[in-house]
Amino acid sequence: QPFKVLATETITGKALEADIYNAIPTEKVDGTCCYVTTYKGQPYLWARLDRKPNKQAEKRFKRFLYSLEDCKEFVWNVEEDFKPVPDTWIPAKDIEFSNGNPLPDENGHMPGWVPVEKNSKQYCWHSSVVNYEAEIALVLKHHADPGLLEISPVPLSEILEQTLELIGTHINANPYGLGSKKQPVHLLVPHGAFEIKNPPTLKQNDIMSWFEGCSEGKVEGIVWHCHDGCLIKLHRHHLGLRWPLAETYLSSQPVVITFNRTKYDCDFEPKSLFHHFSNLDGQRFDRLKDIKF
Repeated sequence: QPFKVLATETITGKALEADIYNAIPTEKVDGTCCYVTTYKGQPYLWARLDRKPNKQAEKRFKRFLYSLEDCKEFVWNVEEDFKPVPDTWIPAKDIEFSNGNPLPDENGHMPGWVPVEKNSKQYCWHSSVVNYEAEIALVLKHHADPGLLEISPVPLSEILEQTLELIGTHINANPYGLGSKKQPVHLLVPHGAFEIKNPPTLKQNDIMSWFEGCSEGKVEGIVWHCHDGCLIKLHRHHLGLRWPLAETYLSSQPVVITFNRTKYDCDFEPKSLFHHFSNLDGQRFDRLKDIKF
């Protein structure tokens, strides 16, 4: 995008309407967005795929954005202006429709999803964290003990209709230092999984100081989960702060592996993450980024 988004000292009307003062602040995790919903009659992981305009439509749209005197709304031809997507593509839930067609957002994109097939080459890192035979996914979340993370297989049926973040070795230049090229590590993190225990007040200076002055602030950003379902996001970049960092809060936390393979009726492929993690059942690492197979 040809512009920079910066946060001001004023809280938006949208955030106030959503009652941000009583929202739950959570860590914004740096990965790629995923979704779990039904496909072929069973729970499946879906990868984010935005339907984007073709070159001619994008030129038209950019000309419209730059012509400040034109106050009319831009009109899309949904059938002709967009690049094709796979037949399995579905639009995101909150997308608007007109005459049965999904409408693009203010950036000219139609957010949506495609199912991640087993052994998919295009989505190989997505497929590495799911096993459709056992119907499980590898999930990183809080352990019952405070201050401890846990990696364990979770039934896909338990995270049905949820969005999650895929993080790891080959995602967004790996800000959390997971795995290596020789042994990549990827994990799913449910959105809102990491609540911020000592959040800053909703003042720009306090948020800046929190990001720069404490270990809990070594995160990509904050997502406030409002009671009406609204999400309010703030990225470090919106305050002119650097990301990624040499040391992040998430990667420096201790983690335990919980994976009892006797619960599953299938043999995990020897090179799979499921096989490697099941061999680490009960093991604890001082830092998330220290995991070695």
